[in-house]
Amino acid sequence: MKIGLVSYECKNKDIEYNLSQIKKAMIENNGTSDILCFGETFLQGFVSLCWDFEIDRKIAISQQSQTIKTLCQWTIDYNVGLITGYIEIENEKIYSSCIVIYNGKIIHNYRRISKGWKEYYKTDFHFQEGTAVEEFSICNKKFLITLCGDLWDYPEKFKTDNILIWPIYVNFSLEKWNKIKFDYAAQSYKASERVLVVNPIDKNPESIGGAFYFEKGKIIKSSDFGKEQILVIEV
Repeated sequence: MKIGLVSYECKNKDIEYNLSQIKKAMIENNGTSDILCFGETFLQGFVSLCWDFEIDRKIAISQQSQTIKTLCQWTIDYNVGLITGYIEIENEKIYSSCIVIYNGKIIHNYRRISKGWKEYYKTDFHFQEGTAVEEFSICNKKFLITLCGDLWDYPEKFKTDNILIWPIYVNFSLEKWNKIKFDYAAQSYKASERVLVVNPIDKNPESIGGAFYFEKGKIIKSSDFGKEQILVIEV
């Protein structure tokens, strides 16, 4: 099985553009990878919420939305699975979530358990974290998802003998990334020997993206910072 880590540009509050980026990656993939994986909150952009529920509920989407139905259909049309971060709404609650779609069906939905995705001093009960950390299977291979700060705050919850997928959003400079990427690799080894990381490119605020494959706390493979790229990892 091959997983494509997609470090493409996303735009805040522009779901249509971000959908077009997902579609572009599916077309460019052209059967190379079995699954394409995008970064945290890629579908809406990380800086899309103002922490007023009545406003933010308009950009959050549910698993039953037409947007998700479109993504489900695309996994059939382009014959590739999809993992993407998004801002989810369910029962009047908003989450930073990550959805897994394969062969037209939602097979897993993970909700970030750490609170660093939000300005929590501004938020109320409408903005929630998840509680469940569960593995899922695709083609008889097991995976686990963690989102951004989860693996820093709760590494013990993500210990697995299987592959850990780590979508993130950070807007580090190139100088900082070249220093801190080794810390990310070391941190990943607290949970799994094999970890896939993907960060989106963003122009506002500036994020140079990037994708990595870590093995036993070492950087085995990485994409070029600041360049739209699909890093293909065989697992």
